[in-house]
Amino acid sequence: MAVRRHAIVGLGSRAQLFARALATSPRAELAAFCDHNETRMRVHNDWLGTEIPGYRPADFTAMLAKERIDVVVVCTPDHTHADYVVAALEAGCDVVTEKPMTTDVEGARRILAARRETGRSVRVAFNYRYNPVHRRVRELLAAGAIGAVGSVEFSWLLDTAHGADYFRRWHRDKANSGGLLVHKSGHHFDLVNWWLGSGPETVFALGRLFFYGDKTGHRTAGDRFALDLEASPKLRALYRDAAREDGYVRNQDVFAPGVTIEDDLSVLVRHRGGAVLNYHLHAYSPREGYRVAFSGSGGRLELDVRENEYASGAEPVPKRGWARLTVQRLWEPPEVVLDEELGDGHGGGDERMLAELLGDAGPDALGCAADHDAGLQALLTGLAANRSLETGRSVSVEELLGEIGEPA
Repeated sequence: MAVRRHAIVGLGSRAQLFARALATSPRAELAAFCDHNETRMRVHNDWLGTEIPGYRPADFTAMLAKERIDVVVVCTPDHTHADYVVAALEAGCDVVTEKPMTTDVEGARRILAARRETGRSVRVAFNYRYNPVHRRVRELLAAGAIGAVGSVEFSWLLDTAHGADYFRRWHRDKANSGGLLVHKSGHHFDLVNWWLGSGPETVFALGRLFFYGDKTGHRTAGDRFALDLEASPKLRALYRDAAREDGYVRNQDVFAPGVTIEDDLSVLVRHRGGAVLNYHLHAYSPREGYRVAFSGSGGRLELDVRENEYASGAEPVPKRGWARLTVQRLWEPPEVVLDEELGDGHGGGDERMLAELLGDAGPDALGCAADHDAGLQALLTGLAANRSLETGRSVSVEELLGEIGEPA
């Protein structure tokens, strides 16, 4: 297999995962960086011990030609994904993009049109699919362990370290991120689509900004939400030192004006085929974890994951998390399928995803690889939920597909 030349656009902290993998893979070559901030590109080169050429966004298309790029990895802020994905496709490149694929209907329309016209591929980095625990859930459901699935209950808790971080950064403005329903919950909606083997049909949502922001009245005493960039060499290098170039503030006050996203959200989704998802996310929990339960015609499957016991200030208390997966068939006692500690990197999913993206993994029997359609299906739930928040009505996914120009 020929070695493919890759470029990474967007050199924030998430890019480090891809840069390290590309720099050490025998099947890929890291050939170029692109970012508006020279400091961040230099920092990544220092970490890798390389001299990867760096380009500014204005030179993105020229970079693709000059460096003979085969694959572009997009790690920029969410609202810019469509611009880079489309430009890369039109230049004859394949694309791997961080989730979400884009943040709005127009971005989805542009990406899907460019993909059709060019025939190039778009992959979305849904790393949660590669978590061994989530893979086991898919295996059990596909094998009919609880029969046909009638409903799914899914509750996700973001603690006051991780959850608050979306309110310190550019994500706090919905114009940049699409809000948590697009940026964060897109992971969860994709998991449900993948587990069930079907996408959304009708969506209704309720939500509000309850805890963070300047108008909620929940500002806490002291400075527990302040992120200390000095304490982390990585954050200091990528953000404090780089701020001299672009003025980006990585550690904004979570209770300051300018927060336009919600922190407490409930979503009801009817999937094609009839199963109903009841989903809840809140971003100010004392601990981090999630619980998902499937009720089926033959029983119930429950996954309980605890990622930490509590957060202390801007960082979680270090503790290796655990997961417990239980199946209980009708008229039988519960069976604990697994009860184990979690691996690092999203439960071990990051490394498995990278191996698959770089061609270093075996057959994809469970369909973990997420293409443009998977990216679209996850996005549709988030976009429909956002529209439901705005209008107070349930939203048909067919309505959005019509605007995007895709068949229902």
